[in-house]
Amino acid sequence: MIKVERIMQSDRPRDEIVAYMADFSHAEQWDPGTITCRPVSATALVEVGAEWLNVSSFRGRRTELRYELTRMSDERLTFVGRNKTATSTDDLHFEAHSGGTRITYRAHVEFHGFARLATPVLKREFERLGDEVSEQLPAALRQALGPSTPGPQQL
Repeated sequence: MIKVERIMQSDRPRDEIVAYMADFSHAEQWDPGTITCRPVSATALVEVGAEWLNVSSFRGRRTELRYELTRMSDERLTFVGRNKTATSTDDLHFEAHSGGTRITYRAHVEFHGFARLATPVLKREFERLGDEVSEQLPAALRQALGPSTPGPQQL
């Protein structure tokens, strides 16, 4: 199994970030490998059990995973994606911190069958993708949610 973890900081409130991140279609903005990510059902609510079809590019090849939101709370979101080759889990923790939010992103990828043999070789590539997520996710949050508004100023 490949495990990658990155910790990021945003100046936005936790509830805004969780609401944005809960809609996994936004992975198009923050996940460097995602090409498209669409809800399986156009009328589905964003809640536990909601599903998205994610098409990604990895090492020059397209792959498709069907992701499900398996955990949703004010402090944590978990998405599990599956296809015949791999199971991928994106686990996000959100903590109020320094007037904003600390985001801990954990990705776990377990390959199945013969693909499992490539795990040691692919670890470095997933670390690189983790580095890109740590740059793209805060930028996507700023773009989607706008800059933090300063508090009242004293005159």
